[in-house]
Amino acid sequence: MKSPFPGMDPFLEGYLWPDVHNELAAAIKAQLAPQIAPKYVARLELYTVDDSSPESEIGIMYPDVEILRRTSIVSEPMVAYGAATEVVPISEPTVIIASNKAISINIPVVEIRDVAKNRLITAIEILSPVNKRKPGLDAYQEKRMDLHRSGVHLLEIDLLRRGTRPFVHPRLPQSDYLVLLMRAGTQKTEAWAFNLPESLPVLPIPLAHPDADVQINLRQALDLIYERSMYQLSIDYKQDPPPPELNVEIEAWLRGITEAIPST
Repeated sequence: MKSPFPGMDPFLEGYLWPDVHNELAAAIKAQLAPQIAPKYVARLELYTVDDSSPESEIGIMYPDVEILRRTSIVSEPMVAYGAATEVVPISEPTVIIASNKAISINIPVVEIRDVAKNRLITAIEILSPVNKRKPGLDAYQEKRMDLHRSGVHLLEIDLLRRGTRPFVHPRLPQSDYLVLLMRAGTQKTEAWAFNLPESLPVLPIPLAHPDADVQINLRQALDLIYERSMYQLSIDYKQDPPPPELNVEIEAWLRGITEAIPST
């Protein structure tokens, strides 16, 4: 089964995202390999980020963080203060929240390197939630500028509706999703902005001069990993997708699709 949506599936943006992220990076690598051989190779590189402020992802990407909510009034123990006849009940806490500790996130990057010198030519970054909020946002913004200063092409794929984008510009339209391409040696950024009902783009991947661009097809990559990972078995399409909330028009469009999905 393929995703029922024509473009990005918003139900993949929650707790499934780490798996989607890794699988999508691998699928992009597989698309690139035959196009760029034998002069270049595509490799997956992992880097680790400590998510020191995971609070906003509790119940979205981190469902197992312990939060115990008070669901009912229980009989409260009686503790005496002062005189033996004066008994004051201990109040039940409204919520018990486990102490937040930094969560280590492994983020895959697709790298294109030349075979002759193993030189990094192009980096393909698929954004994680930790890249889109502080303090991880600051570190990622510095990383993307370091790549540009080092003469590396950067393709940045943002398939998450929540969070703050690392790059803002008045000419960028408001959109659910965004792909940016910063070509080495230029001061221009190419952008592909698209919304939930729209299809995923086919994207150019630059190589070293004078070699021509190759391409990746995000739709094909998403279809492949959805079928291979059987994500439909982990998704309840009758529920709401992960935040942020959809507007009324898009919500109606989404329900038209999910209500047509056969029950398993």
